[in-house]
Amino acid sequence: MTGAHPADSAVYGHLWTTPEASALFSDEGRTQAWLDILAALARAQAATGLIPAEAAAAITAHAAVAELDLGLVAEQTRATGHSTMGLIAALRAVLPEHAREWVYYGATVQDLSDTWSALVFRALGDIAERDVTAMRDRALELAAEYRDTPMCGRTHGQPGLPVTFGFKAAVWAAELGRHLDRLRQGRGRWELVQLGGALGTMEFWGESALGLLDRFAAELGLGVPAIPWLTSRDGVAEFSWLLAAIAATVGKIGNEVYQLQRPEIGELREAFTQGTVGSITMPHKRNPEISEHLVTLSRVIRAHAGLTLEGMVCEHERDGRAWKTEWLVVPETAMCFAACAGAGARMLHGLRPDPGRMRANIGAHRGYLMSEPVMRALAARLGKHTAHQAVYAAAMTGLDRDQDFRAALRADPRLDAIPDAELDELLEVRAALGSCAAFTDRVLAAADRA
Repeated sequence: MTGAHPADSAVYGHLWTTPEASALFSDEGRTQAWLDILAALARAQAATGLIPAEAAAAITAHAAVAELDLGLVAEQTRATGHSTMGLIAALRAVLPEHAREWVYYGATVQDLSDTWSALVFRALGDIAERDVTAMRDRALELAAEYRDTPMCGRTHGQPGLPVTFGFKAAVWAAELGRHLDRLRQGRGRWELVQLGGALGTMEFWGESALGLLDRFAAELGLGVPAIPWLTSRDGVAEFSWLLAAIAATVGKIGNEVYQLQRPEIGELREAFTQGTVGSITMPHKRNPEISEHLVTLSRVIRAHAGLTLEGMVCEHERDGRAWKTEWLVVPETAMCFAACAGAGARMLHGLRPDPGRMRANIGAHRGYLMSEPVMRALAARLGKHTAHQAVYAAAMTGLDRDQDFRAALRADPRLDAIPDAELDELLEVRAALGSCAAFTDRVLAAADRA
């Protein structure tokens, strides 16, 4: 049976992962990574005088998944009930006799699996940095191109004041940029080797322990923890939280695109690929496939982050309930995240704003979106709260009578304090854009400096 998990499905796998991410977690990919770790450990132990150099060289030479019988690995794993005994048996079977006793010398499951997690975090961090940078850069391009393009700003799902699409895109870019900062700042907290032995004290290796730890980390290009993190799962939780936070931003952008490409709004649209079918029953439909799925992926990733937080509550000096949960949660999070980040970059790259429709939607509200500039001008004459009451009353009456905003304002004598020429200027869209352009420029300048 193949494809039991959606990510492994030949039919639906593209929705839940990418080949790049799946390669990290396949039996072949994971086993090769574990073999690389064991080879690095052997070389570090040889360099610190713990095992013969000839044994380390043999272990390194034979640490290739192609040489192992993965069937034997699986059989022995099930037979022993131990997570790595099958791997040890299969590797020893292909080693020359003089090297067999030096495999996995003094290490434990967590030394191997947690160090593998750190390597996964590094690889996934690279994926995140690449794809989030692509999204950030495209959002910056949109911010610059549409810096002065007005559109409806919306609060509580309803039209508020005009903003610019450049301002909206600049908000996206700034948020994505902060995630890149978090990623770069945090790598040193979660890309750390694990080498603690039975209880994290490295007792097995005696006086060579700390030198071994440093050499092992150097072999793998990972950081050295101040103390082993067997029961300190905060690095795993933090990295998972960061992926969830990035996915939340991507989901937010996806949801915005999903909503604004509804035909009755029509201000944005995803790129359309000829041959894409929206409905088997309604041939006319072009569904928001990418933006919709971004929200789905984001929900899954955010939900998984909670389980890694649960893993921080560990007992004593080793608690398999925490890190065995991670064996399921981290791969699923990673694969969904890679799919989410990649799709988010594709969506933004192909995004098509419609400035004409943006302006038409503002016009359809017949001036009411400029209520705040009018209130601000009246506040200078009557006081802010009295001005609010007057403009509110005029607006509510005008909406009920199906009047445009100017007519509604002129029907209320309190608004006579604003001359016609000034009122006409206040009802211009530009009067309500505030500092949209300035804020957009600040985001663009900050990105240039970075």
